[in-house]
Amino acid sequence: MIREEELTAVGKLLKTHALKGEMNMLLDIDPEYIEENNPVVLDVDGIYVPFYAESIRPKGNFSYLVKFEGISSEIEAKKFVNKTVYALRDRLKEFMLDNYDEEYALYDDLIGWTIEDTELGEIGKVAEIDTNTENELFIVETPDGNRIFIPLTEDFIVEMNEDEKKILMQLPSGLIDLN
Repeated sequence: MIREEELTAVGKLLKTHALKGEMNMLLDIDPEYIEENNPVVLDVDGIYVPFYAESIRPKGNFSYLVKFEGISSEIEAKKFVNKTVYALRDRLKEFMLDNYDEEYALYDDLIGWTIEDTELGEIGKVAEIDTNTENELFIVETPDGNRIFIPLTEDFIVEMNEDEKKILMQLPSGLIDLN
């Protein structure tokens, strides 16, 4: 049985397309993950169920037409409209590491890590990561409960300590004061 903590959201099914069960899907990851016969997971009546793509083709920059095995009509596909698409976290991480050689391929893994500046010391903990804009941001919750935004760029990262779940950064002078 698949548990929620094993998943990470990677997209959303928007609407059906044509009559044979194809659906329009927004996808935040490389579609090659799905093309390599990795499952996506959908919530079906409170149970997480893996689905494999029979076909996937681009419709735009982040939009794809996907047909899942076992779904062969518009009526069956309509059950999945507006559903979040998940990937198995470990499998996606393995795919990302194999294909992009990034040590920390999934940003979700950094949530809860401590951000420390070389001059200012501890800033706070990563509450979330904003990837909605071209410049990705750490959203950091400070000890006094405020939220500050720090650009997620390798230029500022000095060291990442996985054992201590700590990111040492060298931030430009005054950046924290902008928040």
